[in-house]
Amino acid sequence: MTTKRFIAGAVCPRCNEMDKIRAWRDDEAEKQYRECVACGYEDEQSTVVQAQPQEIATRVNQPHSSAPEGDTAVINFVPNPGTTKL
Repeated sequence: MTTKRFIAGAVCPRCNEMDKIRAWRDDEAEKQYRECVACGYEDEQSTVVQAQPQEIATRVNQPHSSAPEGDTAVINFVPNPGTTKL
């Protein structure tokens, strides 16, 4: 176990006091601990790195081809004869 150190600017989630949280790490148990000296709040977190989940497949992150799919046709727009100026 290592030295317990105060975390500057940390706010306790229970009592909302600032600069009352101290943290330390236990490498044998592979855990990190924190506690509030004002209200006695305690918390522990695992230091074991878990595998990153795979990204969900969406249309944004899938490769795309530059060629359009399906048949293409040329469209000619004819202006509205009622709006033409003479």
